[in-house]
Amino acid sequence: MASLNVGNLGEYLREQRRNAQLSLRQLADAAGVSNPYLSQIERGLRKPSAEVLQQVAKALRISAETLYVRAGILDEKERDELETRAVILADPSINERQKQVLLQIYESFRKENGFETSSYAEPHEEPHAEPYADVDPGAVGADDGGPRTADGRDAGPKQTPPPPSRTS
Repeated sequence: MASLNVGNLGEYLREQRRNAQLSLRQLADAAGVSNPYLSQIERGLRKPSAEVLQQVAKALRISAETLYVRAGILDEKERDELETRAVILADPSINERQKQVLLQIYESFRKENGFETSSYAEPHEEPHAEPYADVDPGAVGADDGGPRTADGRDAGPKQTPPPPSRTS
């Protein structure tokens, strides 16, 4: 069988498997693929599907996007964008609405800087909703210089002292 042009995917997988101290058989079992098939992937004889790469990545506890890039399924720029989105979506410290707002802001910055938006990764937006309509302007960088609470939230409008009184 002739070797396919899948970059250095097979070598990379072998290296990751060895770093994880897994045998070929252990990784095949964990990923739900056959031992011979995984061996052929490592030797560059088979080009796996994105689904198989995702299963292998999960078993190795590495980024599936990295494997997609090495297999030629995804380019480097797309991977970086997907990983940024994945980190935002996986953050347990912010709620779903905050995640969507953050993704919208991220997308607007990308557009502003001349990067095209990936159609597959558009953030969910409620129908007829104005983007950022429910976002406190103080939360996205507009600072009126007013007082802040201990956790950095806006504590109200800036208090300005009254003008000095003039006595005649």
